[in-house]
Amino acid sequence: MDTENSLRKELLNYLERPHTHGTLKDILKDFPENLINETPGNLPYTFWQMLEHIRISQFDMVDFIRNPNYKEMQWPKDYWPTDKADSKMWNEAIEKFHNDIDTLKKIVEDPKTDLFAPIPHGTGQTIFREVMQIIEHNSYHFGQFIVMRRLAKAWD
Repeated sequence: MDTENSLRKELLNYLERPHTHGTLKDILKDFPENLINETPGNLPYTFWQMLEHIRISQFDMVDFIRNPNYKEMQWPKDYWPTDKADSKMWNEAIEKFHNDIDTLKKIVEDPKTDLFAPIPHGTGQTIFREVMQIIEHNSYHFGQFIVMRRLAKAWD
């Protein structure tokens, strides 16, 4: 059994078809545009802010993996938007999210990528660790997004 290739396939499987709360496409299916800037259930963030937080966080981790000139962002300021969005911003965030997933998949698929080597400009992090963190982070917030939709009575 080729453990390394099996691991790559399993990571790609989770990136393509999460086995927890579903994909971004699943949680955004039939999302009412009029709710983009709403804060359901007295939560401290809107649907837009949650979507953009997911996208920004994922971008940051992908950027860290591949950019030797990576600049650390400030938590929480740089990870949670404060602005309101329109449908163009909403759709651009979704597109960027998918583009970053595609970039990440290419990194994982590449047999030259050593998933367990420390990232040269990091402090001991590996690509495997970053990919797992992206999977976990997205899953956590996808679940929250579903709860938000339920609170807003916008989930079947």
